Amino acid sequence: MAKKRKQLPLLEKIPITGVAAEGKAIARIDGMTLFVPFAVPGDVADIQITKKKSNYAEGRVVRFESLSEKRTAAFCDHFGVCGGCKWQILPYEEQLKYKQQQVEDNLTRIGKVELPEISPILGAEETTFYRNKLEFTFSDKRWLTEQELGSVSDPGQMNGLGFHIPGMFDKVLDIRKCWLQDDLSNQIRNAVRSFCLENGYTFFDLRNQSGLMRTLILRNTSAGEWMVIVVFYEEDEEKRERLLNFIAGKFPQITSLLYIINRKANDTITDQEVVCWKGRDHIVEEMEGLQFKIGPKSFYQTNSRQAYNLYRIAREFAGLTGSECVYDLYTGTGTIANFVARMADKVIGIEYVEEAIEDAKENSRNNNIANTSFFAGDMRKILTAEFIREHGRPDVIITDPPRAGMHDDVLRVMLAAEPKRIVYVSCNPATQARDLGLLDTKYKVTAVQPVDMFPHTHHVENVVLLEKRV
Repeated sequence: MAKKRKQLPLLEKIPITGVAAEGKAIARIDGMTLFVPFAVPGDVADIQITKKKSNYAEGRVVRFESLSEKRTAAFCDHFGVCGGCKWQILPYEEQLKYKQQQVEDNLTRIGKVELPEISPILGAEETTFYRNKLEFTFSDKRWLTEQELGSVSDPGQMNGLGFHIPGMFDKVLDIRKCWLQDDLSNQIRNAVRSFCLENGYTFFDLRNQSGLMRTLILRNTSAGEWMVIVVFYEEDEEKRERLLNFIAGKFPQITSLLYIINRKANDTITDQEVVCWKGRDHIVEEMEGLQFKIGPKSFYQTNSRQAYNLYRIAREFAGLTGSECVYDLYTGTGTIANFVARMADKVIGIEYVEEAIEDAKENSRNNNIANTSFFAGDMRKILTAEFIREHGRPDVIITDPPRAGMHDDVLRVMLAAEPKRIVYVSCNPATQARDLGLLDTKYKVTAVQPVDMFPHTHHVENVVLLEKRV
């Protein structure tokens, strides 16, 4: 006989006291931390415990006893179901306070290094419609809201185009209006969905790996260029051409209309052939007169306006005089490398993705920048003592690694290279703090500047300047 699951308690009139790094709110019960989504400090709520461990628990709000004075109304109809923009019920000024605290806590508790006064976080002027890239998923088993449960019987009504529900790999929330990207994104997505539904196009069945329509990727630039990538799972030439012609005709402002046929089990397109259906195979972003080519596989910071501020701070921290050899690690499409090149003697960029390195080289050529060199491959295998002997010891290293931070081997080579300054740009202050602890033997943190790239989320970027100890 199956063991009966223990009923988890319902806690009444629990005050919410803080915000966690994951975007959930915090309550404290008898010395235990309780994580609760969709609440803000100052709320008092009845909370149903959903998971209980020895030192923490998770729960959901069943009823609000009273609402916080800090709370503001959600602006998105999908709030509470969609996993994005969880902090939109918290005024932006309050969001910035918690992000500042998140950076300070991580650097202090994890890094355990001597720190200067941390500069006030640089907030975003635009807190909606700020992203330049979104990816939407087609699904034949969309998530049903509470209002829809029991009212949907036609299988055709189960088709949806939107975002994955957090923690449910095969469920997609049908998105009608998203506040993250310019409203043309909503118009394109909704028109594509309507066309597919009206013309009997099958939506992807993730479990059975079947269906025609798989994903829709939209990219845009601050200059108003648009890239639309339609990813099909099956090849159906007649239906593919009808849809692409419809998109091109309805939205003539699209700069680059591309498609992919992806028969793999996962959605990644880095190893897929991209076909240009209409227009260019890329769009162009501009920054301080420099033009950056963005292809379908290119990495580019997803908030263009704040990316400029981020790179400007990194360049300022680098303290370039025109004579330095600069290494730009995890260079992507060479945005930072090309951005600082005019103020350095030479810049060397290293990146894992070969297509990104080709874009970086082309960005240098297109901007008449002749003092950059780019190399593709695993950072641990490229950045070696032999590489540094061949290409010159760096005076400055700028590094912008992925969320996992840098491998110990990379940190060891950096320490051995002994640049005068290291500028560490991070999207994850926790792993940044860990790496700062390892660099502390030879480097002192002399400046810290948090930057908010993603309003209404818990994510925060942070730029740290390290200078070689005397």
